[in-house]
Amino acid sequence: MITISVCMIVKNEERHLARCLDPLRGLWDELIIVDTGSTDRTKEIASGYTDRIYDYQWRDDFAHARNYAFSLAGCDYIYAPDADEVLDDENRRRFSLLKQTLLPEIEIVQMIYVNRHDHKTTENFEKDLRPKLFKRLRTFQWIDPVHETIRLTPIVYDSDIEILHMPEDSHAGRDLSLFRSCVQKGHRLSARLHDMYARELFMAGTPEDFLAAEGFFQDSLHDPARSDDEHMEALCVLARISRLKKDYPGFLSLCLNGIAASPCAELCIEAGDYYMEINDHENARDWYENARSTPAILDIRCQDQFPDERIEGLFLF
Repeated sequence: MITISVCMIVKNEERHLARCLDPLRGLWDELIIVDTGSTDRTKEIASGYTDRIYDYQWRDDFAHARNYAFSLAGCDYIYAPDADEVLDDENRRRFSLLKQTLLPEIEIVQMIYVNRHDHKTTENFEKDLRPKLFKRLRTFQWIDPVHETIRLTPIVYDSDIEILHMPEDSHAGRDLSLFRSCVQKGHRLSARLHDMYARELFMAGTPEDFLAAEGFFQDSLHDPARSDDEHMEALCVLARISRLKKDYPGFLSLCLNGIAASPCAELCIEAGDYYMEINDHENARDWYENARSTPAILDIRCQDQFPDERIEGLFLF
């Protein structure tokens, strides 16, 4: 049977920590808590589960904090939950069975991340496979009988374990601040982070957050090294910014160019909102109707929630 180090990074999680850790009792062989600056009872609560509690000087880098936590682990595998994740009884049973039967050649176990829409989440999906259990030490093997080479791709197992994501507060403000910090430091955001920056703006950004992102997405829109998908993400953000600034000629240019190139529900909603602002309810309704049948690329609500809410609101005028 494998051994498991549970490694967590936490800050001010007094409301969530016990809910996360109680189902994991008996699954871990060691529990490591890395605290990034809590000012509440987080470390006091953690001390009821482990004495392996470490202070970490925060440096605006979650990857660095995770790497530090992983460096403290000593078991065969590392499980890396966030404090707002919960295992119910059935999935705890599945995890226990996995621990007893996991083949040693497996290097990464993916688990099913389940978003609860009654909780504050900035995710568009309901279920998504995510890597959650990692072999601590990787063994490299030679493969191929001729022109032999090292196997570089990890052996991944997709488990049936479901992890409930149950945040009680949105982390969007924190995340958007980190995106701005990365940009200000001159870091080039990967395609994945580019998508997440745009998505979190649409899911939870304030007008101030959008305006603060204008320079980055202007550069992105005109960056030939960015993909077509990234250009569309940038265009959606900039269309919202133009409408917020009441730069209607700029808005119409962005919105119509985007819809002509690759229609998306976000731009349909933006067009509908523009027509609402100029009191053209008939055109507003048409664009909201279009949003219902047009795929969303950043915020699924633009396709399945906002059109109905906005059309219903039209009847109030």
